[in-house]
Amino acid sequence: MKTKSQQISWMQINSNNVIEIITKQTPTLESYSSTLQIGNSNNAELYLNDKSNILLQQIGDYNRLFYNNSFTETEVKTSIITQGFNNIIDITGNNSISENLKLTVKGDNMIIFMRNY
Repeated sequence: MKTKSQQISWMQINSNNVIEIITKQTPTLESYSSTLQIGNSNNAELYLNDKSNILLQQIGDYNRLFYNNSFTETEVKTSIITQGFNNIIDITGNNSISENLKLTVKGDNMIIFMRNY
């Protein structure tokens, strides 16, 4: 039986059951995420559902990514590549238009806001 971490109280965790609880938290094979950041002061905040397959690459300095699809149970396959300096990408949600999204940003000082409802 798989247990979500939010269903466990700190009072329930002890030295006798901690390994069992960690094992139950292991993600399924449905989910895969890979993040590669090369440069200085890059930041990525990912809030993903358990069916997310995301590939993220940030190459350069001061790049930021905010990606949130945690409010849906829909399967998501996304690839985001940023090459440059001081870029901001903010993506929230997913829908049929963003299905299998492949986003490549090449340049400096770019801002992309994407809302998928």
